[in-house]
Amino acid sequence: MSLSIRNQLPGTVTAITPGEVMATVKIRLAGGQDLTAAITLEAVEDLGLAEGTPVNALVKATEISLATAPVKGLSIRNQLPGTVTGLATGGAMASVKIAVDGADLTAAITRDATTDLALSPGVPVVALVKATEVALTTS
Repeated sequence: MSLSIRNQLPGTVTAITPGEVMATVKIRLAGGQDLTAAITLEAVEDLGLAEGTPVNALVKATEISLATAPVKGLSIRNQLPGTVTGLATGGAMASVKIAVDGADLTAAITRDATTDLALSPGVPVVALVKATEVALTTS
């Protein structure tokens, strides 16, 4: 299946914490980072998720925020350190390519944000992703 979602990160389920309707699913990415997805219990069951299940974590480029350093005191669970590898700017928006251990990410942010953060190739960044913005697929 082809998808327009640019960010497709392979990993393995390491833990599932069920709630009444939703569950948090912890994933160890191929590069060794941990990622948390918050999905419905129905999705956990439909996908047959259990510890050790291989998955792909999907994140739309518009759902990735960037910081120039790790952020403390923040509810966003997923903070992936990386380095800017490319930057394409338009009138209002920019596409930022980021290399993280074991994967490449694309973030769509405003052009003003790229200026405020002084982004250019080689600049270290942290990709921030809310757990509720991570979708999962299985093979």
